[in-house]
Amino acid sequence: MLMRLLIFILLAYLLILVAVYFLQQRLLYFPSPSQAPESQLKPLQLTPWPEQNFKGYLGPEPQQSKGMVLVFHGNAGAAWQRSYYTRALTRLGYRVLLVEYPGYGGRAGTLNQQSLTEDGLQTLKLAGQHFEGPLYLWGESLGAGVVASVAARLSADSRVAGLILMAPWDSLTVLAQHHYWYLPVKWLLKDKYDSITSLSAFDKPVAMLVAGQDTIIPNRHSLALYESLSAPKSIWRFDNASHNNWPNQADAKWWQEVMNFVSAADSVTARNAN
Repeated sequence: MLMRLLIFILLAYLLILVAVYFLQQRLLYFPSPSQAPESQLKPLQLTPWPEQNFKGYLGPEPQQSKGMVLVFHGNAGAAWQRSYYTRALTRLGYRVLLVEYPGYGGRAGTLNQQSLTEDGLQTLKLAGQHFEGPLYLWGESLGAGVVASVAARLSADSRVAGLILMAPWDSLTVLAQHHYWYLPVKWLLKDKYDSITSLSAFDKPVAMLVAGQDTIIPNRHSLALYESLSAPKSIWRFDNASHNNWPNQADAKWWQEVMNFVSAADSVTARNAN
């Protein structure tokens, strides 16, 4: 009986491994499949861009542009749901593009690291061709992993002037092993999103934002990435925030502080944002 029980447990575990391997994309990506209708975009002052080969949503034009911020959102929903970025950054003088991923928000495409990275590079290239000024890459959660993957492949003459990483991880492999301690994640995971390796040679300013109550990406994973950076860097800590609950009011002073840092970094500092 004991032997039969052990065989049953082993077979059940193997079935779990097979299921996780083949269904892992559904555990990582949670896209909203349809594009937002005009009735939702108009009140938010968002415009699909470009007209051909849609890549994301442009916010309203600032009175005098200091550059463009390309926002790469987290793993759930769609880009248009992050309009709080346009409200905060446009008033500071930045043009904002809420980047949409392949497979999200009405876009066709494959949900994996290679697809999101390649598309991010294409979007960045298009933005550079259409708009003047420095470019800043802002990534939240999964988006921080995408931004790191994109940054790893920037050319020497890239106009990317800095990165803003909100709730980033060190590597998805390490983070996933934390959550799924009972699985051999290293051998199962297809998309690695190794941000430490991707940003090892990046030399432009990096601003990092961490939520003190984050249980989805615990702070130690963000701090491991922060400590690995050789670029000019600064960190903002929101002690009372959680992974999906940030103080994103448009007039919060930290927006200005972050953009001041990445646009003209002059020190390595740690700040408490509360």
